[in-house]
Amino acid sequence: MEKELIVIGAGPAGMTAGMYGVRSGLDSLVLERGICGGLSNEAPAIENYPGFNEIGGMELASRMKEHVMKYVEIRELERVDVIEPKADGFEVSTDKNSYHAKAIVICTGTRHRRLGVKGEGEFLGKGVSYCAACDGFFFKNRNVAVVGGGDSAARTALYLYNLGCQVTLIHRRDALRAEQYLQQKLGEADVNICWNSVVKVIKGDNVVKSVVIDTRGVERELPVAGVFVAIGEDPNSELAAKIGVTLDEKNYIITDKSQRTNIKRVYAAGDVTGGLRQVVVACAEGAIAASSAYEDLV
Repeated sequence: MEKELIVIGAGPAGMTAGMYGVRSGLDSLVLERGICGGLSNEAPAIENYPGFNEIGGMELASRMKEHVMKYVEIRELERVDVIEPKADGFEVSTDKNSYHAKAIVICTGTRHRRLGVKGEGEFLGKGVSYCAACDGFFFKNRNVAVVGGGDSAARTALYLYNLGCQVTLIHRRDALRAEQYLQQKLGEADVNICWNSVVKVIKGDNVVKSVVIDTRGVERELPVAGVFVAIGEDPNSELAAKIGVTLDEKNYIITDKSQRTNIKRVYAAGDVTGGLRQVVVACAEGAIAASSAYEDLV
C-alpha cells in the first residue's frame, strides 16, 4: 500500500500528526500496536489540558480518537516490526501488512519502568500494577503502596486515596519531584510518605500481601494488598535506532525544533523525544512533525 505519510503510534502525538498530515493534503495513515491513547489512557485525571478543568486520560484519548478519525484512518492492534529505508522512501512492515511511505513520523511513546525487585513480575496482575486508573477500583478501602516521587506517583496516590484506599507513598529521596500543586494536594490528604526508602521485596502467596522497604539501611515490612509502581518511563525508540536515528544518552530520539531527526523525512514527536512529557506538548509536537513533513514533500 502506498502512502505519503505513515505515523507510527496513536498516542496524542501520533493522532495529532495523522490529522495534521491529512489536513495538509498528505495521504496519511496511522499505525498503532495497541489502542489509541498510549499511556495517557492510564492517567486517572488530567487537570492541565486546556479546555478541561479535569478529565480522565481514557476519556480524553477517546475524544481525540473520535475527532481524528474524521480525517485519517487509524489501524489499531497493528504492530510495526521493521522500517526499511528505500531510495524513494521507506518500507514499513507490520505483523499484518506492508506499506510504502515517502515520510514517517515516529510517535512510539514510552513504557513503564520497572522496579526490578523480587516479586514484581511474579505478582503482576495479582497486586502489582502500573495503572491506577485500570486497577485501582479493585483495591477500594484497602492498604496500598505507591512507589515513586514524580507527578505520576502523586496523581496515582491521590486517585487511590479518593477511592478510599489507605495509601503509603514510598520515595527514595527526601523531597518529591511532583509539581507543587500536586504536593499541596498530597499534604491535604491522609497519605503516609516513607522518605529515603526503596522497595526491596514484594511478598505474597497467590496475591500481594506485603512489601519490604529499606529506609536508610533499616528494613521493615508493610502489609499491603497492592503495589502501584510509578517511577518513570523508558522510550520505545528501538525501531528508530535500527534505521540510524540519533538518540540521546537516555535513548530518547533527538529532533530539531521542527521535529526532524537526523534521517531525511523521518520525524519524531511525543514522549519518545523526551523533554516535558505532557499531553499538550505531545499534540503540539505531532502537529509540527506533520507540518514539517508536508514542507519537505511538496
